[in-house]
Amino acid sequence: MSSQKPTSLAELQKLVTEFRDERNWRQFHSPKNLSMSIAIEAAELMEHFQWLTVEEAANLPQRDSQMRQAIAEELADVLVYCISLADVLELDIPAIIANKMAKNNRKYPADEYRGRF
Repeated sequence: MSSQKPTSLAELQKLVTEFRDERNWRQFHSPKNLSMSIAIEAAELMEHFQWLTVEEAANLPQRDSQMRQAIAEELADVLVYCISLADVLELDIPAIIANKMAKNNRKYPADEYRGRF
């Protein structure tokens, strides 16, 4: 991979799988382990916001550059494990997201749900 930042999902997937394969970690990447890792990393992300008000949480990353970096790293961990799980399960990320968004559009029509849950 070049020294440029990856810009496409395919480039990110390649970056993640190359990292895994160079370390021979595929053997540890079962769907169970990866789904647990997603939950663990998501919990670590939530810790940054746990005791904050809605307003404090919304402004935190803008006020505190160290916190912004920590949040970015936890979010990256979640996304890396999601990419890894999709790879192991042979799921096409763009296709599954497009399908889910189409389902959400049918379930929550914009004209009925605009501005409310």
